[in-house]
Amino acid sequence: MIFEELDEYKKDLKQLLKKYRTLVDDLEVVKKVLAINPDERPPFSYRISELGLLTCVIKVKKIACKALKGRGVNSGLRLIYAWFEKEERIVFIEIYHKNDKDVENKERINNYFK
Repeated sequence: MIFEELDEYKKDLKQLLKKYRTLVDDLEVVKKVLAINPDERPPFSYRISELGLLTCVIKVKKIACKALKGRGVNSGLRLIYAWFEKEERIVFIEIYHKNDKDVENKERINNYFK
């Protein structure tokens, strides 16, 4: 599986790393899981279908973060990615904490697919 990151995602990650120092390692675990099973897996992740895109966009709701001890997968971190099945490629679009914003940036997602 090939993993790519949007520039906006990299900025999101840089901001979150100030608060959650283990996030790079935590995301490596996520990448290992996605390399094996990149499709949605409720209740951990689900497809964002209301955008009407042909490409599969998935929101991961449960990411284990070591920096948030005692919370396990209920860390509150959210990851949005596009999965291109035929190309075996995943593009990370956005990462955020649910306390910082309520929902994903739909405009960013739509702009990526223009």
